[in-house]
Amino acid sequence: MELIGNSGSFLDFISQPWHWAVSGAAIALTLVLLTWMGRSFGVSMTFKDVCAMAGAGKKTPFFQMDLKDEYWRLSFVVGGLVGGIVSVLFLKSPETVAISQSTIDYLATIGISYPEGDEKGMGFVPTSLFNFSSIKGIILALAGGFLVGFGARYGDGCTSGHAISGLAHLQLPSLITVIGFFIGGLLMTHLLFPLLMSF
Repeated sequence: MELIGNSGSFLDFISQPWHWAVSGAAIALTLVLLTWMGRSFGVSMTFKDVCAMAGAGKKTPFFQMDLKDEYWRLSFVVGGLVGGIVSVLFLKSPETVAISQSTIDYLATIGISYPEGDEKGMGFVPTSLFNFSSIKGIILALAGGFLVGFGARYGDGCTSGHAISGLAHLQLPSLITVIGFFIGGLLMTHLLFPLLMSF
């Protein structure tokens, strides 16, 4: 079986859009394995890990931890970053992201055009808004990144930690947090985001 080269190769096969159930099954399998190993899934903990590696534990007890127990999580995050780079450089999908027409129409009402894609086959986010060539794009990226990072640690977990691992372990705090995620998402989509776009 030829893996690289002609049409119909293995790379062509894995570059096509896959059904969402494939990633769902992979996440479920990962969660089962981590539970069996006595671990909890979550990515935001790596923020704390990096601070501890930088020596923050010498200043604040919150960052005092045994990093040997966190190597697997750091490896997971590094693998995600490397996988993203590999997919962008070598596994570009021939199709842009499928966004519902109602979403496209709504975004148009607040001045955001659907990213049709470019010669690189992208089209995930509206690059006219999320870029570093404008002050507004820079502010949105930095403020959004800070709020995501701060919120994940303040809430003792990110969406993957609470919505996937926490709910699977029947944790009431995770259920409350996930409900908060949805409420916050609705408020952002229908109230705050249009307000931000008006400036």
